[in-house]
Amino acid sequence: MKVLKTRIETQNYAKSHEIGLVPTMGALHDGHLSLIKRAKKDNEVCAASIFVNPIQFNNPEDLEKYPRTLEKDLDLLEKAGCDMVYVPSVEDMYPEPVALKMDFGPLERVLEGAFRPGHFNGVGIVVSKLFHMIKPQRAYFGLKDLQQCAIINRMVKDLNFGIDLVFCDTVRAEDGLALSSRNARLSAEDRAKAPFLYSTLQAGQKLLLEGKSPEEVKTEIQKMFNNRSEFELEYYEIVDFENLQNISTYDPQVKTAIVLAAHLGGVRLIDNILW
Repeated sequence: MKVLKTRIETQNYAKSHEIGLVPTMGALHDGHLSLIKRAKKDNEVCAASIFVNPIQFNNPEDLEKYPRTLEKDLDLLEKAGCDMVYVPSVEDMYPEPVALKMDFGPLERVLEGAFRPGHFNGVGIVVSKLFHMIKPQRAYFGLKDLQQCAIINRMVKDLNFGIDLVFCDTVRAEDGLALSSRNARLSAEDRAKAPFLYSTLQAGQKLLLEGKSPEEVKTEIQKMFNNRSEFELEYYEIVDFENLQNISTYDPQVKTAIVLAAHLGGVRLIDNILW
């Protein structure tokens, strides 16, 4: 596996290969590795990037606490069959301060965008830089970050990147918790409680399918959270999958998602369910 640390050598390597790219911020888990295996299957060369992108963090403390496990990550990538990984420094990725601002309109004003101003500007900039440098034929993202997938899809269409995006299902632990790099920050006690979040998504889906309105569902779910004071619910929304806007009535013909964000033991977790 080639480990490249500068954009020049990465661009030179990428010129002569058909590439499937898996962008990551490291602290890899089985969810990331499932993307690597899919990219390996689909492409001549499977490439990954590991970069904790400072401009997508609106909370400096969150950036500081983000887990960094580079040596372990590289070992996992090599064992999974990754061919190349780009591991830039902040200076290599951003040789000058970024003046560009990306605005994704209504798509970014809800959910994560409403609670993390500037987050998707940072995501859009770093992913577009990776796309320009590596020029992959395909790029792979996990649907756990549902809004991120929607944002990147919009960006690729608007800017004519000509890249096929492959969105892969959320990978979960046996107890239902969505795999996330942030899970490593949970204490053992909080880790045991965390699957409650997925159970609220399942409960919401069941209530919708039984005929409850979205507002009635949210009221019932709020009661569940009221009984679990260790969780601080940030949002729980029922949205149209295509535009991520709240729905007032459930239509089984429309692809629907339930999305949430909550804090547990000082760790912010997100999850969703879609059908």
